[in-house]
Amino acid sequence: MKTLIQTAVLALSSLIASHAIADAQPSRNLAEAVKNFSEYNSRLEQAMAQGLTPESLAQIHELTYTLKDALEKINEEMDGLTDTLEEIHIASEAQNAAEVKRYGNEYLETARKVIK
Repeated sequence: MKTLIQTAVLALSSLIASHAIADAQPSRNLAEAVKNFSEYNSRLEQAMAQGLTPESLAQIHELTYTLKDALEKINEEMDGLTDTLEEIHIASEAQNAAEVKRYGNEYLETARKVIK
């Protein structure tokens, strides 16, 4: 009997987890990641403000899938932005206006997706 209950709980947990993953909003690019990160942080704040009940904890668990995906995309894009900024630094030090313009435009295009 104990094994049957454990199996049922495990199956239910797997079903809930797969449903939560299916409901996660993907962040296919930086703009989507920033939008999802902002929106889902607001939802997290609201869920926490309601009190940590079993229902709100389940909701928070589901929100973390989208937040994790968004944060991973943001981190990935910011790593590339660091490299681009270094290219601007080197080009400006070398007084290479063409390279500063090239990398500066690339940098600002990405940076503006994060800040306005």
